[in-house]
Parts: sequence; C-alpha cells; structure tokens
Amino acid sequence: MNSAPQPEIWVDSHCHLWNGGAELVAEAHQDGVAWIVDIGTDVEHSIAALERARTLPGVAATIGLHPHDADEGPAALDALEQLIAAGETPVAIGECGLDYYYEHSDRGAQRAAFAAQIAMAHRYELALVIHSRDAWEDTFDVLDAEGVPPGTVFHCFTGGPDEARAALDRGASVSFSGIVSFRNAAEIRDAAALVPADRYLVETDAPYLAPVPKRGKQNRPSWVRFVGEAVAAARGVPASQVAAETTTNAVRIFGLGEPEAS
Repeated sequence: MNSAPQPEIWVDSHCHLWNGGAELVAEAHQDGVAWIVDIGTDVEHSIAALERARTLPGVAATIGLHPHDADEGPAALDALEQLIAAGETPVAIGECGLDYYYEHSDRGAQRAAFAAQIAMAHRYELALVIHSRDAWEDTFDVLDAEGVPPGTVFHCFTGGPDEARAALDRGASVSFSGIVSFRNAAEIRDAAALVPADRYLVETDAPYLAPVPKRGKQNRPSWVRFVGEAVAAARGVPASQVAAETTTNAVRIFGLGEPEAS
C-alpha cells in the first residue's frame, strides 16, 4: 500500500513583515511555509521584528544595521547589542554588509558597520545575514579580516558561479530570491545549480522581488514556493527536494524548531 505523498514544507529565510504581519504569516502557513525569518535592518525595525517573533507563530527575527543605514554608526550598533543584553533572542545578526550600487551610506561607514556586526555574530554565536551588492571584493575582504561566523548566509544572492564558489569556500551558504526566476538571471541559475545540497536556502525578500509568475506584484512570504520551483528547475530536481533541503538547512542555520506540516 502506497503512503500518501508528504506535503512540501518551506522556510522563507528572509523577508520583511513591515505591514500586515499577522495576515501574511497566516497565509504563508496555509501555503506550507513553516517558518518565516523576519529581518531587522535598523534599531526600530529590529525591535519590531523581535516583537512579531514573540507574538506570531512560526516567525523568527534577526537584528541588524543595513548598509543603507550604516551612517547611523556606533550608537545604532550599541543599541542593537543592548537588545541581546536585555534578553532578546534573535536568530541572526543582519542583514548587514555592503551596498555600492545605491551608496546611501559612506563606504567606510559601511565597512565599519559590517565588521562590527561580524564581530557581534562571533560574540553571541549567532548566524550572520549578509547583503552584498556591487561589492563582492570588499565583502570578502572584510569577512576574511574578521573571520566568517558559522551560519553565514549571503542573502538574495546575485552573483554567478565564481562568487558562489568564493562564498562556499569560506564556509558560507547562499540564499536565492525571486531573482533566480527572472529571464536575465542565467548566472544566478548557474550558481543555484552548483551549490551543495546542504549550503543553500530560499527566500522571498518580501515585499520586494516577487518571483515569476507573480513578478510586478508586492511580494509575500507564501510565494517562496515559486522561488523554490525556479531553483529546482535550475538544479534539475523536483521542487519537493528543494523544499526538504532548504528547510533542513534553514532549521540548522537559524536554530529553528522542527517544522510541522500545515
């Protein structure tokens, strides 16, 4: 007698539940998303993410200072660390890193804030969530200087095979967003094809970067399965395999509870 197929269980490893959090979380759970990692980008958003993690089922929070806000400097970083000292339990530091595309903050301030948050991840034995845009060389230089924390994740990976190998060689994992489903993202799909089964994640980065076939709409955590389907196509495997592998990886990296089928 054949048993019924098990439902796919997903983890959205990176999103921003700024508006409509309870509704979005409930919808995601109905669509097979067991966990959502709600990302802090500054002190205010980190505090809000921690509050949602306390009150919404299947939500975990990070705290971090985004490179766009790096000019806020040591005061913001001190305030983030005080959250941990006060007993808050984020699952990672970040998102942090370097963004030389927009350059909303001075590059030197970005590098200093990034280095400080790598040190914080080491200090509290937390995972690290990295944002890197048009800054691969400096991102790897800062990481090499500070040491790569276990559980480091390059979120919304936009590199190709060379950048993926450089991240993997340093012990990091890579997380694919809806960009992997875009027509002009062949290099990202090539990277998705080569990463080992235990070193990749999927994410929505909601409310940004809605995947095909939802492109152009405001993204939602429940749509992480479309990202997974695009990754599965790039890897030549069933979507159910990507769901199982990425869920296992997210649970391990972020220390999440074991997911249950909805």
